[in-house]
Amino acid sequence: MPLAWLLGSWHGNGRGEYPTVDAFTYEQDVVFAHDARPFLHYFSRAWITDDEGARVRPGALETGFLRPVGDGQVELVLAHATGYAEVWYGNIDGPRLTLATDIVARTSTARDYTAGHRMYGLVEGDLMYAYDMAAEGHEMQSHLWGRLERV
Repeated sequence: MPLAWLLGSWHGNGRGEYPTVDAFTYEQDVVFAHDARPFLHYFSRAWITDDEGARVRPGALETGFLRPVGDGQVELVLAHATGYAEVWYGNIDGPRLTLATDIVARTSTARDYTAGHRMYGLVEGDLMYAYDMAAEGHEMQSHLWGRLERV
């Protein structure tokens, strides 16, 4: 029940930057679905966009399971098309979800990525989020942020 505010389909835009890439904009769809079992299925897909907001190419794709474990604590297991699997732990406080990686596993062809922080919040009816990461020898820093509307 504490995750109910996430349920549904969301669509919007965001920005990204990191020392190893040029700044970019993207469009994103996110779905948090529930089938009566004690978890939410999470699915996200994105498209890199140009200055006018037109889709240029596919972007990130990830899917996973968000599981409440009691006392406001949650677990998230994510898989990425780019060769990563992650285990995240965090807490839910009203319409705010904060997570940090515990384990990042990667294939031999995936880029060097070692840790992440995510924050989701419901702000004026929109889903806002920020994602910080440590990768390619850099310390934890801002990477992605966006605002999605419920559709």
